[in-house]
Amino acid sequence: MVSLEEYAQRYPRLTDAVIVLALLGGAVIGANLVGPGESRPQDVWVANVVTGIACLALFGARKRLRSAVVVTAVCAVVTGSLGFVLSPLLLAPLMVALYWLAAATDSRTTWAYGGVTTVLVVGTAVGVDLDAMVALRAFGPALWLLLPLAMGSGTRLRHAWLEAVQARAEHAERTREEEARLRVTEERMRIARDLHDVVAHHMAVANAQAGTAAHLLESDPKLTKKILTDLQATTSTVMLELRDTVGVLRHSGPDADSLEPAPGLAQLPDLLEVCRSAGLTVNLATEGEPRDLPPGIDLTAYRIIQEALTNATKYSASATAALRLRYSSTRLTITVTNDTRTDEQPRRGSAGYGIIGMRERAHAVGGDLRVSDSGAADFEVVTALPLHPHAPVPRSLTPQGTP
Repeated sequence: MVSLEEYAQRYPRLTDAVIVLALLGGAVIGANLVGPGESRPQDVWVANVVTGIACLALFGARKRLRSAVVVTAVCAVVTGSLGFVLSPLLLAPLMVALYWLAAATDSRTTWAYGGVTTVLVVGTAVGVDLDAMVALRAFGPALWLLLPLAMGSGTRLRHAWLEAVQARAEHAERTREEEARLRVTEERMRIARDLHDVVAHHMAVANAQAGTAAHLLESDPKLTKKILTDLQATTSTVMLELRDTVGVLRHSGPDADSLEPAPGLAQLPDLLEVCRSAGLTVNLATEGEPRDLPPGIDLTAYRIIQEALTNATKYSASATAALRLRYSSTRLTITVTNDTRTDEQPRRGSAGYGIIGMRERAHAVGGDLRVSDSGAADFEVVTALPLHPHAPVPRSLTPQGTP
């Protein structure tokens, strides 16, 4: 449905014609109105002609606003000089011209033309007789002329505000694309650094192990077998790290914001402190003997905890969450629990990328992840990660010590 403003913009000529006819009819009525106890001024036809000229001056006046204001102001002064009461019906053409001027020009031009016009019209309405009614004769025309000036200025400011909002939106759209390209560049740099720091190191070790095994193959077969076993573990580790690093290419998001080395559970206190600063209290419990984890598993554990606590920050009803780390001989079980505020907590079957990303991270290192979706008050994320790359966790996750 087309609004009145849009219709006026599409058909300006027709709109101006309707306005002119309406103002002309009102001006004719205003010229023939007589107050109680007053006599009708002579030469009514002159007043009708003058007000008709004022109305016709508005036809197409949007391109000649200053000329329209001058013509309608002169017509209003002439009408008042003939003895007619300057009512809103007679001042309507001048009021429309002042409104258009205020809506389309700057404040200095608006109030310069408006101020001079108001003084002339009020002076004509007051006349030379300074009787007891002089204030009343001055107040009415002044009020009716200042009103369109104020309304037109408000319309101009509103349009300027809307244009500024639209400009900011367009600028944000352009900068969003630039930021996306910058993030891609930063992510490539981070991946290159990860490959250099992790994969290149393991490859150098594997090369040294292979060279040593070849050298000792005939002289010390037992030691050679041990070195080859270690070489197998080294190559498994480097394959895991390579898969985890290259997998980042498929997942863009907040993880690509930093060029610092990949985080791990050693940075967990800093993460909990960030959550506390965001208003979420995290109760940490550790079971078993903590130990150093392979870099890929360490990064995966950190990212899963980070995403789960992010969800808890958004949806926890009591602003508290429980984080439990359980170390066994073969795996690390991570449990993050929080009570939910509403049904907005993401569920396993939801289309949110956070849970999908956590599950894919866990699967990438041979682990598994389960998210509670029973509809109970508590929301729980449980993941089990292997402590060694060659010992994957079965897909049917039943972590010990978890409900």
